[in-house]
Amino acid sequence: MASATPQTSSTALGRIRLFLETIKFEHSVFALPFAAATVFLVADGVPDWQPLLWLAVAMVGARTFGMGANRVIDAEIDARNPRTATRAIPAGLITSKQVWVYMSVALMAFLLAVSQLDRLAWYLSPIVIAVLVLYPYTKRFTWLAHLALGAVYVIIPPATWVAMTGDLNWGVTWLGIGAMFWVAGFDIIYAIADSEIDRQQGLNSIPARFGIKSALWISRSFHVVTVASLAFAGTLLDAHMLYFAGVGAVAALLTYEQRLISPTDLSQLGAAFFLMNGIIAVVFAGFVIAGTLT
Repeated sequence: MASATPQTSSTALGRIRLFLETIKFEHSVFALPFAAATVFLVADGVPDWQPLLWLAVAMVGARTFGMGANRVIDAEIDARNPRTATRAIPAGLITSKQVWVYMSVALMAFLLAVSQLDRLAWYLSPIVIAVLVLYPYTKRFTWLAHLALGAVYVIIPPATWVAMTGDLNWGVTWLGIGAMFWVAGFDIIYAIADSEIDRQQGLNSIPARFGIKSALWISRSFHVVTVASLAFAGTLLDAHMLYFAGVGAVAALLTYEQRLISPTDLSQLGAAFFLMNGIIAVVFAGFVIAGTLT
């Protein structure tokens, strides 16, 4: 799966656009719907707009910081991988120093947003930053790195609930567990593209460790856990029937996603990763939100 070469620019606006392209800013859609769904679950209806706005800023700021850190930390690895060598930092289109500047802005936005939410969220915010920074290193020593990425998402629903209420709910914790296995499952699929080069570089992933066929079965099992966790979360939250309809939609979409690829046909790898998971996040959140408004 080839990566398009970002276009360099000498203007400040052009460099910002290059940075946003480098971190795939549009992929924030994977995380935002889970936060939005949790906000509506907390409010059991239409939430106040101010906390919703600050949560959106916090989510985008954290994700921007984390992806920037990922690109800087993995710059040398990316440079040795033909698929990722055209990314902005290894291609020399943007410097690590410039990325750190943008990351600092994103981090300040995150901290500002969290400061406007419950005090407990402020105290716990260093955990979020630590997970975001540590994740890129995990592939250097464990094939469970996919779950480390999932750990970023397991935080989202509970952290959102804490930010809104100052308390924690077991139902929303299981919602986070569902998100974790969803992300880990599709990250396994994404890692298939780099399985051979990962072996050559001594990096760890489930496809590199167990092979493509086994990796796909592990990904499927993770997505079974996703559906079960989301359903259990809905039970604990006493959610509306539309919530469970959303779980059914997720199950159907994940089944379709898994059927897009096979050990002998990886031509739909990009669609399985980018398009389908954006749809899954938005569709599930839509059902959850509709249930709280009914």
